Amino acid sequence: MIAHPAECSYTSGWGCVSTNADFSHPLNWAFSRAITIDPVPTAKTQAKTEYVQRIDRVIDYLRGNLHRPVKLVELADVACFSEFHFHRIFTAVSGETLNHFTNRLRLEKAARLLRYSEQSLTNIALDCGFSSSATFSRAFRSGYDTSPSQFRKSGEIKKSKIRKELFPKDEYGLHVSGEDMSAEEKKAAFPVRLIDLPERQIAYIRVKNAFEMDRVLAALKTVIEWAKSQNKDVFSQGTLFGMSVDDPHVTPKHLYRYEVCLASSLPFECREGMSKLGMSKLKMPAMRYAAIKVSGDIHKVATAWDYLYRDWLIHSAYEPEHAPALEVFLDKESAMDWSHFELDLCLPVRKPAEI
Repeated sequence: MIAHPAECSYTSGWGCVSTNADFSHPLNWAFSRAITIDPVPTAKTQAKTEYVQRIDRVIDYLRGNLHRPVKLVELADVACFSEFHFHRIFTAVSGETLNHFTNRLRLEKAARLLRYSEQSLTNIALDCGFSSSATFSRAFRSGYDTSPSQFRKSGEIKKSKIRKELFPKDEYGLHVSGEDMSAEEKKAAFPVRLIDLPERQIAYIRVKNAFEMDRVLAALKTVIEWAKSQNKDVFSQGTLFGMSVDDPHVTPKHLYRYEVCLASSLPFECREGMSKLGMSKLKMPAMRYAAIKVSGDIHKVATAWDYLYRDWLIHSAYEPEHAPALEVFLDKESAMDWSHFELDLCLPVRKPAEI
């Protein structure tokens, strides 16, 4: 699980690819004959405006539904975006995470009602989408360092925590290392290219409670050893990767799933031995990706993901496909060493007309 298992899911998932082969393009290993590279489209004001308009619809929808829980898939439908990538797009456009933004709107509505209405705390809590007055009071104190009843009496908020540190970290709780980089510096550091990958066969292990890194590393070790036990070309020409099938913003950590996978253009059988190892097999469809090559520690990986979503995507002529984002290992033999990464970060995309 690198810095980004967040957007993914077919019948299974994937997110990292690795190879030792020296190809001119990092994803050329086993699929070189089928990959095409297109020039990255110039940033377009019109494209960004479209993203802003869609997120504005979501904000309007949220404002009208603060009294009840609103599911992620519901908001993604309002924006006409894939639910797998909606959260990061929302954050990129608004500058706040969805949870932070929704909570802020609810607390601000509650503050207005406390100041200008005579409703009871319980009614205000329910009207603002909190399950109880106790839950509301805890959230209000956490956000404003005062209780609802104290605020109703004084009308003053001395300290507002919820106005601090908008977008301070990526979804792993990692500080983005490029916060002092200008847009032009990030663009130069993380050039984006478009690649097309064909349908491919995948062997994978699904890891549960995947925030426990040892579980992911154990699965990675198993997949590598299994691949090396096959036809020698399965590992040497294959693509080693990982993928998250859950969104860490909304999935409880103990339920979070991550898949360690190997893709190959060569045949392999899902024999009894694979089942004993906890491995399964599937086919991944052909897909176009916006890709960034990254060399560095996990913080640099987080910065690259941040740039891909927050800067490149919303200015491009593309939208995210309803499919996994990938983290591609470029050195299979070093895949177990997570002190330094050689990766291709791949975001599945399509033109709006294809939606």
